[in-house]
Amino acid sequence: MTHPRLLATAIAIALPIAAAPAAASSFAGSSAGASSAGVSNSTGSSTGNDKVVLQAREDAALFVASEGRVRGAQLEAALRVLRASRVDARAASDMQLAMAILAR
Repeated sequence: MTHPRLLATAIAIALPIAAAPAAASSFAGSSAGASSAGVSNSTGSSTGNDKVVLQAREDAALFVASEGRVRGAQLEAALRVLRASRVDARAASDMQLAMAILAR
């Protein structure tokens, strides 16, 4: 059963994200990702990895809004991609990485 307040919070977080331009730099190369998750800048991500991370933004919003209780498939895929491609992302928590995805 979905709690109305949780759903409203998730929607409030997800709407501005969905409207944000997708032309921002990749998580792996953005300073927003570095500051939110303690991950340093790098230019080693590929276009395919960037797409997986961008597609996880709504799931990341739900994850953060639910304090980690709601885990979507796209977020799980993005977490795997980030940890596989970035040594420094392996030490970050799921919440830190989700917040970094949102900060992009």
